[in-house]
Amino acid sequence: MTLSSLSPPLTPLKELADSLRGDGFAVVSATDVAQIAHVDLDQLQNLTQFWEGLPRDPCLRDGGRYRFRRHSSFEIKGESLTMVPHRAHWQSVNYNALHDGIERWFELSQIQLTNNPAWQSLLLGLAHVLNGVKQANTWFVEAHQFRIDTTDGIGRPTPEGAHRDGVDFVAVFLLNRVGIKGGETRIFDAGGSAGLRFTLTEPWSLLLMNDERMIHESTPIQPLGLHGYRDTLVLTFRSNGFQDSPNSSQQ
Repeated sequence: MTLSSLSPPLTPLKELADSLRGDGFAVVSATDVAQIAHVDLDQLQNLTQFWEGLPRDPCLRDGGRYRFRRHSSFEIKGESLTMVPHRAHWQSVNYNALHDGIERWFELSQIQLTNNPAWQSLLLGLAHVLNGVKQANTWFVEAHQFRIDTTDGIGRPTPEGAHRDGVDFVAVFLLNRVGIKGGETRIFDAGGSAGLRFTLTEPWSLLLMNDERMIHESTPIQPLGLHGYRDTLVLTFRSNGFQDSPNSSQQ
């Protein structure tokens, strides 16, 4: 089937687990994200300040200057959330042909963010939702703060192209779009040609995917004027440990 263009197909909260099991994905409104996190929406919106001043990604193999990011890792057991010692982000060639096989070290997420009760409630709330789809004794969670800008005239949210992440579930939150066009989300059934495309525009809206079922990418962004940017938060949930290089130098 060819891609069809549409507004985000929002999934009601009561249908979230069924949608992840049946369709492999769900798109959640910001209001419902706040319900998942058991916080007011303005508490989530207050977290967006921590996307200002992100350090430039030092590991882009395409030579681009358009990506800024921070990274942190957590373990969730039941209702317990623990931040683990800072670690590298690593993916095999099976999941990232551009950055495969290298340990990528990024600056740690700000302690003011990771200690924020709304942040912690968000991670725990998502884990609770995912436990309704797949039970896990421990969720191994990586958090990625991204800003993609138009410094080079174009910014690429997914320079590796359409991909999976090698985890159980991927959560992509759109936090902000400022002065840009593009940044369209495209998702594909990994077992066939069916796909959807849409553009997330609502701050703190969420695309939640079963990573074993879905391939995803975001199209490049371009400025409407002199400069623009797109902020996202990506959380990955894995049930059988963090992904580590065979020659891991994790601290």
